[in-house]
Amino acid sequence: MTETLFSPEQAARDVLRVGRTTIYELMASGELRSITIGRLRRIPSSALEEFIQRQLAEQGNETGR
Repeated sequence: MTETLFSPEQAARDVLRVGRTTIYELMASGELRSITIGRLRRIPSSALEEFIQRQLAEQGNETGR
């Protein structure tokens, strides 16, 4: 299994290009899945992809596409 794990900071900066606080809010609300390894929080690449696809689907429904 080759799953890439991102720190919240990496996900914010390199993937979603949002603020770090936004990532933590998404994780706290359950909108973005994450795992804990020891004291570290990591976000699987599949969770980021799921989040992006969900956002695209929701926004597509809002605009009537």
